[in-house]
Amino acid sequence: MDHDKTGCQAPPERPILCINNCGFFGSPATMNMCSKCHKDMLMKQEQAKLAASSFGSVVNGSSSSNGSEPILATGVDVQVNPVELKTVSTQPSPKSGSGESVEAKPKEGPNRCTTCKKRVGLTGFKCRCGELFCASHRYSDKHDCPFDYRTAARDAIAKANPVVKAEKLDKI
Repeated sequence: MDHDKTGCQAPPERPILCINNCGFFGSPATMNMCSKCHKDMLMKQEQAKLAASSFGSVVNGSSSSNGSEPILATGVDVQVNPVELKTVSTQPSPKSGSGESVEAKPKEGPNRCTTCKKRVGLTGFKCRCGELFCASHRYSDKHDCPFDYRTAARDAIAKANPVVKAEKLDKI
């Protein structure tokens, strides 16, 4: 009666379960799906559109898509599998005279104190000299640190406080 005049819909008599049978309740606004299933469906549609546009650009040989072709991807299930990339490490030949070597650094073992070789894990202290130390060797006087703190402090103060000289005044 009043619903016809205002355009409002009467509430359903009982809640509607999601059509994907996930156990949550759906709504007519999300095509009788719960919010998560609806969002996943929209993501799949976007991925299908991107895949179709990239496939179309590869087939047509164009480097960019101009968007003049309509792309329809409703109800398409696209499964995206991650592609494994194999890294090829190129080692310089002994013939080349360049001193640079490109090496893949192997995964290091557990973090250890440089002085006592104790395992420190995540609790290690990185010194300004670039080494890693345990709690007892973290101070510079405990591990014979080669870093010059005095010069570094002087440079920091000089940079933070530039010399300010007033202009000379004319004497009367």
